[in-house]
Amino acid sequence: MRKRLLLSGLALSASLAILIVILIVILIVSLLGVSRARPSATPLGAELIRERKFPSIAYGVHVSVWWNETARARDFEYVRLMRFGYAKQIFGWRDIQPIETQPEDWSIADEVVAEANYRGVKLIARLGKPPDWAIRLDRNEYEPPFDEHAFGRFCGALAARYKGRIAGYQVWNEPNLAREWLNKTPNAAAYMKVLAACSAAIRAADPQAVVISAGLAPTGTLSPHSIPDTLYLQQMFEAGAADHYDVLGLNAPGYALPPETPPDDPRLDGHSWQVFRHVEVMRALQVAHGEGHKQIAILEMGWTTDRRDTITAPDGSQQPNPYRWHAVSEEQQADYLVAAFEYAARHWRPWVSLMVVLYLADLNWTPEDEEYWWALNDAGFDQRMRPAFFALANAPRYIDETYIPPILDGINPYTPLPPRPKT
Repeated sequence: MRKRLLLSGLALSASLAILIVILIVILIVSLLGVSRARPSATPLGAELIRERKFPSIAYGVHVSVWWNETARARDFEYVRLMRFGYAKQIFGWRDIQPIETQPEDWSIADEVVAEANYRGVKLIARLGKPPDWAIRLDRNEYEPPFDEHAFGRFCGALAARYKGRIAGYQVWNEPNLAREWLNKTPNAAAYMKVLAACSAAIRAADPQAVVISAGLAPTGTLSPHSIPDTLYLQQMFEAGAADHYDVLGLNAPGYALPPETPPDDPRLDGHSWQVFRHVEVMRALQVAHGEGHKQIAILEMGWTTDRRDTITAPDGSQQPNPYRWHAVSEEQQADYLVAAFEYAARHWRPWVSLMVVLYLADLNWTPEDEEYWWALNDAGFDQRMRPAFFALANAPRYIDETYIPPILDGINPYTPLPPRPKT
């Protein structure tokens, strides 16, 4: 009996050993098959990133603090309270150098930079708004509608004055739209002359500063007034963009749909520009042109709550509201913004860097201004913070590989400011 049991045990052990060997062989073969089948690079090229100019995902918000000192201190403090690391502010060329023959007026720019630095907020300067003396509307469409060489000198002077104090420079905004290109027909080759002049001057003045190309407006319309952002980006690369930017700028409004909506959703009928994830289409173009090693910055993102039936046209007449079709509720705006950062953290690291939300409201905006409806707060001093402000401030987040937990009840994350430096 014992002999039979011993033989049975030996047979069972042998069978188990054979089974284990077979499973190991199957596993090895499977792994080899997967290894051979795996492509060397994904379409979005996460593995191509070698250097991060900005953290991924870096939280930023667009502010409007140029003209009002009180709003300036308040809004940069709001940035801190939201636990955002970056703020973007327009540095208008015409506001600093309105007259060609007179020296630049740096007084307000000095105050903006000093306030951001004092509050520990990294500053992104959006460059544009040419003065009248530099405008050249008689040029053909292959030339910029302003003096790009003078603009380059302005870029260099700004970067030299604030070396080490401004983190990045956005060179223009939405040049694929005529309304942002001084009402001239958009042309990517013309914009490249602007980007080349400005980036060369910035790099010479402050080699550590980051040059961000203009945020492109998502659109599918090809006309004298606009060029689809996909086509415009291809034309930028064909005109030599690779040599003139460090981080690729894109704009990514979400329109009416949730941020996780895929760009090939059948409801879009091929118009991927109508969803937040259109960024993936643009990233694939960047990778296809050999630029996958560079990060992307989302320079404008948000959802509008503009549900007005009509708006006031420049001539004073009432016209149907062109923004109503993609308006959401304030609660949806809050949910979608938080979900957009979550989606980017899950799927777009490390190739998406800075993500800038629209807006902390300008002090003087009214409901007649389109921008008012994208904002995180009401305009004015006696203002209401909208749900999106609190949702973003409280939300957990990933920045690079660091997890930052949400603000929990009973926990005060506020850090007191140091004494203000003496001037």
